Amino acid sequence: MTPRLPATLLLVGACSAVPLVHADDVVTLPTTQVQDTVGQDDTQTQGYRGRASSSTTKLGLTNQQTPQAITVITRKQMDDFKINGIKDALRSAPSVTVEQSETDRTEFTSRGFDIGTFEYDGMGMPFAQTTLIGDQDMAEYEQIDVLHGANGLMSGAGNPSATVNFVRKRPTDTFQAQVGTSVGSWDNRRVDVDVSGPLTPSGNVRGRFIYAHDKGNSWLDRYSHEKNVAAGLLAFDLSDADTLTVGFSQHNSDSNGSTWGNLPLVDSAGNPIHYSSRSSSVGQPWTYWNMHTQRAFAELKHDFANGWNATVTATGITEYQDTNMFYVSTVTDDVANVYVGDTSSKAHQLVGEAKVSGPFSLFGREHELTFGANYGQTHQKANEYDVAENANYDTSFAGLLAGTAVRPALTWTADKNTQNFEDSQKSIFAGARFSLADDLHWIAGARMLSADGSGTSYGSDHYTREHGKVTPYTGLVYDLTKQWSVYTSWTKIYNPQYVLGTNNALLPPLEGKNIEAGVKGRLMDNRLDLTAAVFKTEQQNVPLYMGMAGTQYVYDGVDYKSHGVELEASGEALPGLDVLAGYTYVRIDDEDGDKARKYVPTHSFHGLATYRLPNLPQAKVGARVSWQSAIQNDSLSYVRQNSYALLDLLTSYDIDDHWSTSLNLNNVTDRKYLLSLYSQTATNYGAPRNLTASVTWKY
Repeated sequence: MTPRLPATLLLVGACSAVPLVHADDVVTLPTTQVQDTVGQDDTQTQGYRGRASSSTTKLGLTNQQTPQAITVITRKQMDDFKINGIKDALRSAPSVTVEQSETDRTEFTSRGFDIGTFEYDGMGMPFAQTTLIGDQDMAEYEQIDVLHGANGLMSGAGNPSATVNFVRKRPTDTFQAQVGTSVGSWDNRRVDVDVSGPLTPSGNVRGRFIYAHDKGNSWLDRYSHEKNVAAGLLAFDLSDADTLTVGFSQHNSDSNGSTWGNLPLVDSAGNPIHYSSRSSSVGQPWTYWNMHTQRAFAELKHDFANGWNATVTATGITEYQDTNMFYVSTVTDDVANVYVGDTSSKAHQLVGEAKVSGPFSLFGREHELTFGANYGQTHQKANEYDVAENANYDTSFAGLLAGTAVRPALTWTADKNTQNFEDSQKSIFAGARFSLADDLHWIAGARMLSADGSGTSYGSDHYTREHGKVTPYTGLVYDLTKQWSVYTSWTKIYNPQYVLGTNNALLPPLEGKNIEAGVKGRLMDNRLDLTAAVFKTEQQNVPLYMGMAGTQYVYDGVDYKSHGVELEASGEALPGLDVLAGYTYVRIDDEDGDKARKYVPTHSFHGLATYRLPNLPQAKVGARVSWQSAIQNDSLSYVRQNSYALLDLLTSYDIDDHWSTSLNLNNVTDRKYLLSLYSQTATNYGAPRNLTASVTWKY
């Protein structure tokens, strides 16, 4: 089986070793915005309680006003636990499962389905699939918002899993600076620089510069990484009513010893393969996976001085990808059937949005309205070089594990080894929050989407045309008291798909509906947020891998139903005790009512907490705990990972007002576990016990 580049590479990469197209490998156009001021108690991050974001309707709603569950990973949490990459960050988010299918490719699931909607200050990657390449660095982001469940109003295509929004750091009104350094196990070292403040005496021009360098080896044999991030932002107060913010970032993620796929768990006869070391890897000294991304954005905000405001945003992205990869197809005794490829790709994307929002009066009450439009387009080109056409060959499996496989000459290519396609999306949206009574609010809206695609992808026609597709959204929030509210929401699911069916035509769009109900509360003088939610999702035309037709993967459209429960607490539980903790139960059933997607844990818990010692306030201790129930291959029950828990510990000490130091010990119990069964029969082992020591200077 020949690995192929996915149809889009905005967050994805080259060459899938195992068919990884799931329910959400589709086109989306997300548009979350993050507001700086919504309500007296919600304007600033307070410890582990994130500031408000308008994650559902772009109306500047607080968490309490939003009829869906929201998780916020704050900068404080990332700094405490030395969370430097997206994979580690989302491992801390209740309801999210990190599925690391390869050394440099990661999928994320929530509520049983792939997360396919990623945003940057509300501007999304509309043609990104569900896969992350490398490990996106968190240096340039203030926080991460995770909106649980489908989001038909905010996104052009409703997604039943979650929406992940990265909130950029912005230039500040006062001068501040921070430099952090750390060293850790496997020769890992890191440097962070963050400087921000006014650039003119009046403060009408402000700037921010961010830099990070992260380099090191791994517990996996022969694997190493290097990340370099540089970002600059400028904010201009053009007038009392107008602010222009521009920014540019360069993110380079380079790795060596990379793999397509991971360790095979079974041989060609279906017998389990056992490994003596959790460091085992099929990556070779000559394999690599490099991903370089440039992002530029401009944002103009205008305040009409009557409660109404307008925002116009444009984002441009260019991604370069270069891989030299090696994939193990099957293993028979010591004979491994392998595939090698050299792939390069380039993608250009432009995303723009205009939005207007403000209050209006109707029937003697004040309400809120948002409306706008957005547009996105991408052009993707890629080329792959192989040994020969359909050139799998045999080699020693023991030699692979030892890293002695020889790189063959990669000179063959053809039209079916290339991509050259364009996609575009256009949508208009409108949403309102109606105050039906002092304690009852109704949120309603819809988005109309049009999507077009043309070109070819590895020998297949990339044509698509979906016009005038409407995704409605509605929700109710009832305030029981000032501290407690109940809510419910409903939205349709609609996603155009770019995978081939067994009839050699594209699968019909993924469709369905999502309903959620819950209760939200605030305790400890509004310093602690509590959420309990139940959800139910129905989907039709979910891609199910059926095999190969020539050189193409083909799929059948199947139906799934899922339901579950989520519980979460975030904020200051007691004086000095900050927490983020949540439990998730989810079950996915197929058309026959049987349990499906068994690689997703039915039960999971993620929690992190820090406590500042009352008798020694300069010192802080903390712990992070994650637990999940057993998972297994969908068809081979003996390919499984039993339930397991991981424990991380930290301690930090503030030397004075400027200097601090910390020590983080991860996987304290040295638990041996498999990273994921997302790829069904291939995975790697997770990191053993490891240590990071840090020193930080702040001004």
